Amino acid sequence: MNIQGQAALVTGGGSGLGEATARELARLGAKVAVLDVNLANAQRVAGEIGGQAFQCDVTQPESVQAAIDGAAAVHGPARILMQIAGIGTAKRVIGKDGSPAPLDDFVRVVQVNLIGTYNVARLFAAACAKLEPTPQGDKGVMVFTASVAAFDGQVGQQAYSASKGGVVGMTLPMARDLAQHGIRVCTIAPGLFATPLMKTLPEPVQASLAASIPFPPRLGEPSEFAELACHIVSNGHLNGEVIRLDGALRMSPR
Repeated sequence: MNIQGQAALVTGGGSGLGEATARELARLGAKVAVLDVNLANAQRVAGEIGGQAFQCDVTQPESVQAAIDGAAAVHGPARILMQIAGIGTAKRVIGKDGSPAPLDDFVRVVQVNLIGTYNVARLFAAACAKLEPTPQGDKGVMVFTASVAAFDGQVGQQAYSASKGGVVGMTLPMARDLAQHGIRVCTIAPGLFATPLMKTLPEPVQASLAASIPFPPRLGEPSEFAELACHIVSNGHLNGEVIRLDGALRMSPR
């Protein structure tokens, strides 16, 4: 699909990988709607790229539908969906005091990362399926965000790994499901990236993490994630695939 002139939605577009992706889409000529639970962040990014900002909680159907409808009213129906909203937490199953991990923490991560991804996908797909195909034959493209933790999660990452593993697991069946509607689905599983959250860690910790990556031995740049996300849109034969973007990293248990 040619990105130029297309309407695009980016969840989690107010910071980190989402912000980088929103910026790359705009650079390539897309009409970008920045969706984020933090409206101020969304407005900042949208203002800098000439896009539109919408407050959006991916776990709430009404919030998502309002954002999709609001963006369509300004830019026309979206054919591109970049799903990058997500949260993470680290909790051992059994705490130092011997008590079990709070169930609510596990539920919240799965609710945002997995159920939220499905929620946005189903609403976007329903709208997208009504569109006429592009000259390339697509009606739409969705790119999800998983993590290398889906494959080699570390100690304490049960909730995060389960949620991202769920995103990986639904990629192929959703691509098969939506093939009849001309909608492609792919997922990126990033490794260690230089996001604002990562940059809050002490420099020695960041350096140690970067050194664990085989090649190149550095943290990934958000722009590299964004470039891959946009390439998936442009490459019409990429469908049902999960792509690790990690410099050949395989995470250790700790």
